Amino acid sequence: MENFTFYSPTCFVFGKDTESRAGALVKRFGGAKVLIHYGGGSAVRSGLLARVQTSLEAEKIPFCLLGGVQPNPRSGLVYEGIELCRKEGVDFVLAVGGGSVIDSAKAIAAGALYSGDFWDFYSGKPIEQALPVGTVLTIAAAGSEGSPDSVITREEGMFKRGASGDAIRPRFSILNPALTQTLPPYQTAAGITDIMAHLYERYLTNTKEVEVTDRLIEALLLTMIHEGPRVIRDPDNYDARANIMWAGMMAHNNSCGVGRSQDWNSHNIEHELSALYDCAHGAGLAVTMPAVFTYVMKHDVMRFAQAAVRIWGCQMDFAHPETTALEGIEKLRAFLTALGMPRNFAELGAKEEDIPRLVEALCRGDGRPGYISGFVRLDEKDCAEIYKMMV
Repeated sequence: MENFTFYSPTCFVFGKDTESRAGALVKRFGGAKVLIHYGGGSAVRSGLLARVQTSLEAEKIPFCLLGGVQPNPRSGLVYEGIELCRKEGVDFVLAVGGGSVIDSAKAIAAGALYSGDFWDFYSGKPIEQALPVGTVLTIAAAGSEGSPDSVITREEGMFKRGASGDAIRPRFSILNPALTQTLPPYQTAAGITDIMAHLYERYLTNTKEVEVTDRLIEALLLTMIHEGPRVIRDPDNYDARANIMWAGMMAHNNSCGVGRSQDWNSHNIEHELSALYDCAHGAGLAVTMPAVFTYVMKHDVMRFAQAAVRIWGCQMDFAHPETTALEGIEKLRAFLTALGMPRNFAELGAKEEDIPRLVEALCRGDGRPGYISGFVRLDEKDCAEIYKMMV
C-alpha cells in the first residue's frame, strides 16, 4: 500500500424529505448569498426547486437562480455562472440535481475566485480555492456529491476534461433516495453503470497488497449487482434506491482508492464518446469498459481473474486464468445489457468512421502528449483498436 492523505469533510444528510434542511445547512456553513444551480424542468415540475427556495427563505438567505445545465455540462454556462456570482456577490453555490449540475456548480465555484480562465483547472492546474458548494442530489451516478472532482465539456473543440481539488468537495450533500424514484429506467441503469465504473477503475491497480480497499470495492460492486435488477423491476423500491445512492457516494469519494494506483482509461476513452455524441456517460461506459478490460487484461490477468471469482462467482481455472478473467468481463457486459445498457457503437449511436477523430481528441486534443496512462499506458494505436472492439 502506498502513502496517502485522505481528507473528506463533506457533511452528508441522508433520508426522506431532507431537502427541507438545505437553508439551515447553507447557514451552518456560512452562506449569506446563494446561487442555486440546476438543470432542466424536472426540478421545477417536481416542486423540488420550490422546496429548496422555501428552506432558504425560512433562514432569510437571499438567492439567485441559474438553470439550464445539460448532461455532459458545457463551459458556456460555467462562464455565465461565474459572471453571475461576481455580479450578485454570491458566496455559496447550491447544486440541485445530478452529477452534471454538481460538476458545473464546482466549476463556477472555482472560477468565481480565479482571475484567469476557469478552463486552466481542466488543463491540469490544481484547484486551491473556491466558493463553498452544497448539493441536493437527484441522481445516484457520478458521485460528485462527495468527491473533489468535476468534469466539464469545453464547447470550443468539444473537449471533455476533468479537474480536481479538495476546495471543491461539497461542504454538505443532501441525499434523499426518494428523489430518484421518478427517474426513467435508462437513466437509473446509466447511473448504476457509472458507479460500477468508478469502482472498477480503482480496482485496476498496479499497487500490491491493497486487500482492504480490494474488499471494499468488491462489497460495493456486489451491492450494485444485487440492487440494480431490483430497482429496474421496481423503481419505487426505496431501500434499493437508498443502497444505490450511498454506494454511489462511497464509490467516488476515494475512500476505496486510497493507497493504490488507479486506472481511469475507460473514463478517458468514454469521455470522447459523450463529448462527440452527447450520449449518457454511463451508457458510453457500458460499451467502453468491456472493450478496455479485454484489451488490457494480459497486463495482469490474475487481477481480472480475482474480480471474476470474488465479484461474479466464477470458478478459478488456475491452468488457464485468462479464461476466468474473460468470463468475468463477459458477465459484467451481460449484467449491464440486462439493465438496458447498450453493447456496441450502433446501439450507442456512435460511428466507426469517427474513430480517427475520437483518437485524435483523446490522445492529442487540448495539449495531450499522444497517449493516456492508467493501469496500462495506451497510445493512439491502442486506443484505435479499443474503439474498433466496440463496433
